[in-house]
Amino acid sequence: MLCHPERSEGPAHFLAGSRVYRTFAALNMAKSVGVNLFFFISLLSAASFAQSTVHSSVPASRLAHIRHGINLSEWFAQVYDPKGYTKEHFENWTTASDIALIKSAGFDHVRLSVNPQPMMDAARRNNGDTEYFGYLDAAVKMILDAGLAVEIDMHPDSDFKTRLAKEDEFVERFADFWNMVAQHYASWDPERILFEILNEPEMRDSYRWYGVESKLAAAIRRGAPANTIIAAGARWDDDDDLVFLEPLPDRNVVYVFHFYEPHIFTHQGAGWGAYYWHWLKGLHYPSSPENADQIATLVPEARDRMQVIRYGQDHWDASRIEAEINQTADWARQRGVPLICNEFGVYRSFANAQDRAHWITDVRTSLERHAIGWAMWDYSGSFGVVTNRETKAKPDEVTLRALGLKMPAGQ
Repeated sequence: MLCHPERSEGPAHFLAGSRVYRTFAALNMAKSVGVNLFFFISLLSAASFAQSTVHSSVPASRLAHIRHGINLSEWFAQVYDPKGYTKEHFENWTTASDIALIKSAGFDHVRLSVNPQPMMDAARRNNGDTEYFGYLDAAVKMILDAGLAVEIDMHPDSDFKTRLAKEDEFVERFADFWNMVAQHYASWDPERILFEILNEPEMRDSYRWYGVESKLAAAIRRGAPANTIIAAGARWDDDDDLVFLEPLPDRNVVYVFHFYEPHIFTHQGAGWGAYYWHWLKGLHYPSSPENADQIATLVPEARDRMQVIRYGQDHWDASRIEAEINQTADWARQRGVPLICNEFGVYRSFANAQDRAHWITDVRTSLERHAIGWAMWDYSGSFGVVTNRETKAKPDEVTLRALGLKMPAGQ
């Protein structure tokens, strides 16, 4: 999940103009950055492939399974317990009652974050991968048995992604790992198991990412000929990362973006990302100059205060959100590919509950207007729809209503 405020614009010339122009642009980039032959070929393919629409072959029945989802975080990824990824954690963090609650609330799929590094480490031990697959198999089976679809989302820590950005050999290792995982689940239910190549790649070089993603997608496809793949842009899965991307040479792909705009509202009070976010409390949505000016006084640095004041002046509301999401929808329509937004949400601790619900409603409504499937971040974490998992998990009715869902009976 997220969310660095840093932005670096990709070279627009690669997205515009003739196929010949894009080809020479790719060649010049390949020479200038010294990418290897594989990555250059990937770029060349992108330049040629982008000339026409893709005519996606993802079945409508499959897309119908990923309309209204929720993220299952901190189960097979982002495990902050000092004991780490243990049998006890896998069996108790998310249970059959949680999955039943998700189903009864009206969600149709879950996004299951999986950190690949512990699995790759386990494979080095005698029968270690068999043991790890046993835990993951049990989770996937529990989800499928409840009538839900599942996105298996490779969700590593940042250091793993740094290696992908620098080490070709590590890309090869990860591709082999992905092939093994895809082959393992290929015989299950391709209608309801989707493979997300990589969460938020954090790769500044968008051209290299296209090569890496192409390599990983090909490895998945060799292992699982029928399953749908989920592909992302280069950095943080933001909407501007998506619109820089050109489709892969595979028609059974859904393209993904995350939406937390504006981060200054959705991440107010957060202790990660931009440092000044932790000063922000009580910033309203929709934004207003008066409220933003007042909250800006809490921020010590003048440059950061300007960001808060700008939030108020930018008048973030439903129409502003629609203007952002409409650009991703246009990108998809022009290329003939389906979209999903499988992360969006608001950090609960410091945002006003009604403002949070208002923002979620506006984002969800815009996504549905464009027939874009969605998955909220997250089930029971700091952005969650469930607020008291330590006793009996109970969904927040205000959040469910904002998602267009209803409180399950008996809650």
